Amino acid sequence: MANTQGPEGTNDPAGSTQMFRAFVDDPQSRQQQAAPKGPNMGLIIGVIVAVVIVAAVAWLALA
Repeated sequence: MANTQGPEGTNDPAGSTQMFRAFVDDPQSRQQQAAPKGPNMGLIIGVIVAVVIVAAVAWLALA
């Protein structure tokens, strides 16, 4: 006979329809899918500010 029960502590979402539906309808997984895939706006602004500061320091050093 085959052992149909997995090790304790593991949840196989394909094991039952209810567990699969709970896995698919998990709100955390929807939030992860809805996350933007592009670069973060804060990162872009930070890079622009850093470039401006480096340019200002170079301008002051050469002036």
